[in-house]
Amino acid sequence: MTIQWWQLLLLTLYAGIAFYDGNNTTFGTVKPVMAGFFAGLIMGDIKTGLMVGGTLNLMVLGVGNFGGASIPDYMTGALLGTVFAIQSGETELGITLAIPIGLLMIQLDILQRFSNTFFQHRAEKLVAAGEIDKAARMNLLGLIPQSLSRMLPVFLALVFGSNFVQAVIDILPMWLMNGLKVAGGILPALGIAILLRYLPVAKNITFLIVGFVLSAYLNIPVLGIALIGLAVALYSFQNAKDDQVAVATPSGNNVGGEMGD
Repeated sequence: MTIQWWQLLLLTLYAGIAFYDGNNTTFGTVKPVMAGFFAGLIMGDIKTGLMVGGTLNLMVLGVGNFGGASIPDYMTGALLGTVFAIQSGETELGITLAIPIGLLMIQLDILQRFSNTFFQHRAEKLVAAGEIDKAARMNLLGLIPQSLSRMLPVFLALVFGSNFVQAVIDILPMWLMNGLKVAGGILPALGIAILLRYLPVAKNITFLIVGFVLSAYLNIPVLGIALIGLAVALYSFQNAKDDQVAVATPSGNNVGGEMGD
């Protein structure tokens, strides 16, 4: 499948906009599942996009780049991984390629942060000189290295990547292909395991077992299990709220007697 010029343009623009949005958390376009959905929509295979993006989204649950910290950019990984998965017809391969892409983008993230210091120092000098409007303009110019750090690699990967990926697939031995598929299948479980480390599992082990039984033995879809979990959570919350009200509020007779007295 050959990528068209308009697909190349939209995917490249999305990479720049999503990275900016990630620093402002406005629309959530930086989430891997959103990047996978958009790439799948543009490439004509939303299902594959959601599979790639959803899998990578499990890897970033509970992870945040506070302060100056840099984390793997699985948004870019999901964007390119979806394209490669659709072009190659191997979803697992697209997911597996997305992992090193996300890790590689850490280096570019550090580079763009370093280059941004030029605009920061320039803004400080303008503020000292009393030129506030020009100093504010430096913030806008600082978006250039941020956007280019994502747009440029995405553009180059989309231009040269499709033929390269196809050539790699043609020469890869079957044992390695099977290994990539296994690795792609393990990633969701790894993401869930990481998430469980941050959740009060010991306190809510009952619900974890119920969810596992519903999925493994009754084959209920994830959405159905999520709705059941939501219903149980709302019921538990309402009961706890009613208990608190009952403890805090005296009985009706006592209230009346106190008022009469």
